[in-house]
Amino acid sequence: MAWRDAKASKVRLLLFMASIILGIAAVVSIQLFSTNLKDNIQRQSKALMGADFKIDSKQIPTERAQAIIDSLQPGAYEVNFVSMVVFPKNGGTKLVKVQGLDGNFPFYGDIDTQPTAAAETYQKSGGALVDATLMLQFDMHPGDSIKIGELTIPIAGALKAIPGSTAISTSVAPPVIIPYRYIKATNLLQFGSRKEYQYYYKVQDTVNLKRLQDLLEPELELENADLDTHTSTTNRLGRRYDNVGKFLNLAAFIALLLGCIGIASSVHIYIKEKLKAIAVLKCMGASRLQSFLIFLIQIGGIGIVGGLIGSLIGIGIQELFPYLLKEFLPFDLKITISAQPLIIGVLLGLFMSVLFALLPLLRTWYVSPLDVLRVDENSSQEPPSIRLLVFGAILVFLFLFSFWLIKDATYALAFVAGTMITFAVLALVAMFFAKMVKRFFPKHWSFTARQSLLNLFRPNNQTVVLVVAIGLGTFLISTLYFTKDILLAKAEIGQTSENANIIILDIQPKQRDSVAKSITNKGFPVLKNIPLVTMRMHNINGTSVNELRKDTTHQIRRWILNHEFRTTYRDSLALSEEILEGTWTPEVKQGEPVFISISDNLARDAKLSVGDPVVFNIQGVLMETTVGSIREVDWAQMQLNFSVVFPKGVLEQAPQFNVFTSNIPDEKGSALMQRDLVAQFPNVTIIDLRQVSTLIEDILDQVSWVINFMAFFSIFTGIIVLIGSVRTSKYQRIKESVLLRTLGAKNNQILKISALEYVFLGLLGSLVGIVLALVSSLCLAIFVFKEPFVPSLIPFVVFLPGITILVLAIGLSNIQTVLRSSPLEVLRRES
Repeated sequence: MAWRDAKASKVRLLLFMASIILGIAAVVSIQLFSTNLKDNIQRQSKALMGADFKIDSKQIPTERAQAIIDSLQPGAYEVNFVSMVVFPKNGGTKLVKVQGLDGNFPFYGDIDTQPTAAAETYQKSGGALVDATLMLQFDMHPGDSIKIGELTIPIAGALKAIPGSTAISTSVAPPVIIPYRYIKATNLLQFGSRKEYQYYYKVQDTVNLKRLQDLLEPELELENADLDTHTSTTNRLGRRYDNVGKFLNLAAFIALLLGCIGIASSVHIYIKEKLKAIAVLKCMGASRLQSFLIFLIQIGGIGIVGGLIGSLIGIGIQELFPYLLKEFLPFDLKITISAQPLIIGVLLGLFMSVLFALLPLLRTWYVSPLDVLRVDENSSQEPPSIRLLVFGAILVFLFLFSFWLIKDATYALAFVAGTMITFAVLALVAMFFAKMVKRFFPKHWSFTARQSLLNLFRPNNQTVVLVVAIGLGTFLISTLYFTKDILLAKAEIGQTSENANIIILDIQPKQRDSVAKSITNKGFPVLKNIPLVTMRMHNINGTSVNELRKDTTHQIRRWILNHEFRTTYRDSLALSEEILEGTWTPEVKQGEPVFISISDNLARDAKLSVGDPVVFNIQGVLMETTVGSIREVDWAQMQLNFSVVFPKGVLEQAPQFNVFTSNIPDEKGSALMQRDLVAQFPNVTIIDLRQVSTLIEDILDQVSWVINFMAFFSIFTGIIVLIGSVRTSKYQRIKESVLLRTLGAKNNQILKISALEYVFLGLLGSLVGIVLALVSSLCLAIFVFKEPFVPSLIPFVVFLPGITILVLAIGLSNIQTVLRSSPLEVLRRES
């Protein structure tokens, strides 16, 4: 009976199946991708670092640290720093990451260059390996020269990849590798220069790496150095991509939920139409169990077949993920297929389709034989206790499944609660709208308008289901666009003359006047001259930093104890700052207590309050200070912000270097000034904020492309649900339309009735979805990004009319049979 009935209703059942196929495809493809990603990270863990372990230090290693480094016998070492380079061939300048390498690095993996031999010969030949994209940008070729500080050397080859780098990280500061012996000749490592020393090791016994790390890390931390193994690095990398995977999983889960809503709504209408047939079967002797199993077998079959098809589609889709995420991955991802996600996909299709169809299916159990004669919409209702039990089972399953995806009970509970709230809001709005139409029904409107409004609240209406399906899809994609605008607004740089768009770093005291004169001679202003003084914390609240490093019970964050702070002194607050506690001290005189201002994140991580003492080590000189105020700092603004600010009158005589800011209205002027400054002062570093902004926008575009790709699953599933729901209502609407034609209604009247109904549904669903997206994005802007919210117009001008037109098109396609045929012919065909 299940097979016979399914053959007679194959079109509707195929639409049920389509509702869940995309959700399963999304979950399976992402599960396969996550499994492959973890396997690749584990398999390539050594190649990601290029060594078994490394020791790094942000300064020249201390005597004790150097003794530990030497005792372990490093196989390779490097110093890296950010600097400007010049291409003498065309005068081009660029901010790069210079890596001075010595030794046979990497021990695992390869340096990928063009020509290939350059990776092996650059050390002996004394050439540089320059980022391949950078060479294309400046039209450079092997054999051309590159000027790094005061050193000019030939380019040995184009650097395509090196262990541990990604396309995103190298786009910020492209790598340039030179032999370590040439670093001194660059004359770039001067006072205040930001640099990092790294020592690489290859060992035979990798089993005891964790024990070595536990033994040496505390000692190295005392010397402001750090030991990192390939396993800990890959664990961090795995956790980073776990977060990406969790987001993608949740996006797939939302698509799956939409499919389940489609199943539930479609089965609800389907079973409703079968109630009389089930009553007839019971009159002929069929038991409750038999009538229930007929339709349970149908839905279970849909779930299994849909899960299988979705799993097969998911296998194909996961091949796209390495392409989508290649910019963010530090290795080439090799795809393999495992059985687990496929089994999960089939079981998920079966379980979720049956679970979400269970409520309408239970009506078959409670159908009475007398329902053959009854014409009561509320007959054959399952008891409230059974309904609550099914709802409870659905919620428990949603929680357990989301917990399995994101491995965090709190987040899983929040996600399920958020999903339920969104569904509830959409459903309540739909029901409220239907009640308002019924209560304030416009009796004086035209016949076609009244008839279309009646369809929104009379029996077999699809108002709630369609509004939920349309609204949720619109909500997801609109939130994406609104959030993207918030992120881009944070990176936006004003182009007024008061705003700096050029930052010049590492200006030595003897260069200040010359650099300032070089800038002003070209007609550009020096907007700010910011002094920078480097220091470390020596004593926090009466306890020395060395004691705190040994004490494992303190609450102070580890970075505070090892960090080299770059501080400044001034007599006023910056535009990006606001006093939260205490009083700002603009200036102190000699002999007076020194009241400093610290950022709120530093106060939180160092457990400092207003009035607490802090002793700083400034190039060997200890200075006692007191926390005078705590500031809120907007770190997102593209300008120099500081964790610690001193008042004037304290640090003027301390060893320091300077940062200038300027505003150059066009890119040509910026390029000329950068070229001249780097030629005169090779040690200075110049950051063009317009280029940084463009880079951030490019990164956000790539991220949003990935998110858009995932949102596609939800939107397309929503469309399938929409088609299924609207097409399911076709069978009820056909009979009504035939009756209207029999009573004398014309084709254009029937067309208008259907058109207005679906226009109302499309407008309501998409409008509610956009409004919900506005509310959620506003909350994100205020509580997460702390930015003003300026919504995008795209959801209003594209999604609102677009989805309404789509709903209208699907709805009108339903009644083409009625319009083309005679009423008697249609009734015979439907029966």
